[in-house]
Amino acid sequence: MGVGLVRIALECEKKANDKTKIEDEPIWTLFCNGRKCGYAVKREPTDEDLNVMQTLRVVSMGAGVIPTGDGADQPADGELTYMRAFFERVAGSKDSETYYMLNPDGNNGPELSLFFVRI
Repeated sequence: MGVGLVRIALECEKKANDKTKIEDEPIWTLFCNGRKCGYAVKREPTDEDLNVMQTLRVVSMGAGVIPTGDGADQPADGELTYMRAFFERVAGSKDSETYYMLNPDGNNGPELSLFFVRI
């Protein structure tokens, strides 16, 4: 993101007569700035994920680094880089949603765009 706009597209296959909401799709093909990068899978959060979210609950916006490990049971053995921002949601249809990370300055448009598309 230091060099400009980042666009992440997540695509999944549309199934006939399927009523699944787009956010409930289990597997996605991942594209970053137009290049296929791999796959993404929906999963339940782990205890470590929940610890990170608990740590960041007081952060409203910004980026930084927090130590990993839970403190008592595990010493900090590394660092986790985070970014927290406000995203504007745009629902194009039942088969597409977009999230734009808005710059707090209000200029230059979004720096990060996330596209969810069923094709």
